[in-house]
Amino acid sequence: MSTSFAWFVRGNLLASLWVQPMGLALAAIVAMTFWLALYMAVSGKPVWRLLSLIPARLWLPAMMTLAVLAWGWKIFIHLRGIDGWH
Repeated sequence: MSTSFAWFVRGNLLASLWVQPMGLALAAIVAMTFWLALYMAVSGKPVWRLLSLIPARLWLPAMMTLAVLAWGWKIFIHLRGIDGWH
């Protein structure tokens, strides 16, 4: 995951996706969380109540599926020896 975060921060989203798809998703979530927190700090308006309007039954299964598929992808590219980005 750390390699995926490093590629994400440097703007190479394809490399981030290749080495760990879940890492790309988590890095994007962290980036969005930063901007939401900054908005809340500056404006004083709560944003979390808007996010709670999205029911967990919609996003939780998708995130769990992505986590399992990303784990399988990582095993696949490691066993094939193609887990590096050059």
